[in-house]
Amino acid sequence: MNDQGFDPRRSRWVPWAFAGSMLVVVLVNMVLVYYAVSTFTGVTVTRSYERGRGYEEVIAEATRQDALGWRADVTLAGGRLAVAATDREGRPIAGRVEGVLLRPLEGTEIPLAFAGTGGGRWAADVQPPQPGQWEARLTLFGPGESSFDIRRRVIAP
Repeated sequence: MNDQGFDPRRSRWVPWAFAGSMLVVVLVNMVLVYYAVSTFTGVTVTRSYERGRGYEEVIAEATRQDALGWRADVTLAGGRLAVAATDREGRPIAGRVEGVLLRPLEGTEIPLAFAGTGGGRWAADVQPPQPGQWEARLTLFGPGESSFDIRRRVIAP
């Protein structure tokens, strides 16, 4: 012990405590990095490069659909999925609707059989197996077989 009350032998552990705590931080980070890299590939769609190269076609299709000026309302109530479609002036669109009710996280897909109810309206009987959010992926084929993609989220009670 020196004249100031400081014993160098008793404080030798202080630098080792800092080094040990840094080692613990590095080891925990390495474990987290391992699990982050090994559990998620980062790929959300298959063949993403090819899909990215065709993005000009996606933009052209969106422009074509915008030019149609069609609107569609989709509702799910009482075990029926209803679609009502109108053109730019609000007139009903004649045609047919095809599509599925999809739950993307689980991969559940329910095919829908639509029947025309008149005046630009269609309905399909559906009983989703689970309550919650579903996505209606529909295609409206109007006059001259012009297609119009409809993607709407609906809530099943």
